[in-house]
Amino acid sequence: MDETMKALYDSFYTPQKMAELKRAVEANRALLRDKLPVAERKIVLRIVDDLTLMAENRSEDSFICGFKLAWQMANELNNYDNRRSTTANQAGLSACSVLREKDGI
Repeated sequence: MDETMKALYDSFYTPQKMAELKRAVEANRALLRDKLPVAERKIVLRIVDDLTLMAENRSEDSFICGFKLAWQMANELNNYDNRRSTTANQAGLSACSVLREKDGI
């Protein structure tokens, strides 16, 4: 199921351009390259790579959680028959993320 959700994410999500931020990142990277020795530069770049990966995972997670919520809402609306609506707890909705569930956090 996760692969299907990731495929949906890839087909529907269009990354923002963020040209100004990209220029700022590149300028700061150039400053680091000029000011830091190689060993320290590699550590900083690893941190930046890890932060980027975290942001990508969070974006996918947000899409998947939103999709699941929309799916559950649509399912509930399709089954609505003028009775009192089920609560979010009864419907199995929660604010926890897919990654947290997958990682056992």
